[in-house]
Amino acid sequence: MTEARVEHVETLIVGAGPVGMTLHLALAAGGQKSLLLDRRPQEAQQGDPRALALSHGARQLLEQINSWPTRNATPIETIHISQKDGFGRTLINRTDYDLPALGYVVRYRDLAGALAANLAADAVLSEAEILDIVPGDEHVTVALRHAGQLRTIQTRLLIHAEGTPGDDPAVKVSNYEQHAVICEVTPTPGHNKRAWERFTPDGPLALLPLGDEYSIVFTLPPAKADAVMAMDDEAFTAALQTQFGQRMSFAKPGKRSRFPLALRLRDTLVKDNEVWIGNTAQTLHPVSGQGFNLGIRDAWQLAEILLKNGIDREGLDHYAKIRRLDRQGSAFFTDQIVRAFSNDFAPLKLARGLGLLALDLCPAARHFVAKRMIWGARAWP
Repeated sequence: MTEARVEHVETLIVGAGPVGMTLHLALAAGGQKSLLLDRRPQEAQQGDPRALALSHGARQLLEQINSWPTRNATPIETIHISQKDGFGRTLINRTDYDLPALGYVVRYRDLAGALAANLAADAVLSEAEILDIVPGDEHVTVALRHAGQLRTIQTRLLIHAEGTPGDDPAVKVSNYEQHAVICEVTPTPGHNKRAWERFTPDGPLALLPLGDEYSIVFTLPPAKADAVMAMDDEAFTAALQTQFGQRMSFAKPGKRSRFPLALRLRDTLVKDNEVWIGNTAQTLHPVSGQGFNLGIRDAWQLAEILLKNGIDREGLDHYAKIRRLDRQGSAFFTDQIVRAFSNDFAPLKLARGLGLLALDLCPAARHFVAKRMIWGARAWP
């Protein structure tokens, strides 16, 4: 193995997923160079079939860097919100906001491919294993192994965009004691570009239109998730039908996967010459589909500040300050929804029904919620 050589880059982005690539391309559009570093091979993302819920606000940002996967995005024109075995419902419609859609459902691989198509050949250092990170007064030194060689990169700014953090004392974790079971099903009748958020005592059930199918996020306590994962297709479809109700029927469930749910919030977004964005800064419950959109907004606002101020400590501190409302507001919103709706307590069920009815009957309140789902804190007040 050869000796490590020292390289210098202005901005090093760890994580070449959609959030990291969005930041890189936004900086490149403004004339600033950065290097993406990823532990996976470049083609790994092209095999990822997961579905992402993107707001129309995210589309507006991605279109500015020519990275919106138009042909592979299924629009959400209405969102139906209700609770199982309880009254009250709210319907949010794109026509109220003069938009082509409230949001879109896109496969991870299609969004990653649209972003990657705009990268220069030398933009990403793939299959790179980080061995050590050493902060300094003027730069951060990153030791890594790549293609059998030890390499050392010194960067003026290190940006962490690599995904959900592991054990890190700087990240506060609140475990929901819920797991999300993910799969795709065929609905009858068709989805008509409608998404559903159905609250049950076990947790929220989301149905997101994807092509001709629904991508479902079936939230359950761990023991029930174990049981659902072990079911055959017929039993699984019956369990899904029981949770959703009889408004439509489901068939042909695809491969199921699951993951535990928790709220993770990093205390400090900026420390010396390091910045954290996307899931490495915050990981939210998937209810209302806010987490990934929040990461895109992280990347965009950081790019705006870096393009305006360069790599400047005052500018980075300003970034942390202006992201506070959006990230804390989104975390509070999703957290309170999960805690208020994931139970069968009769007085709360009554209050939930009244709340859903009030949202449906009061356009101002409904628009307040909808605009923040679409644009985040950019829609404030």
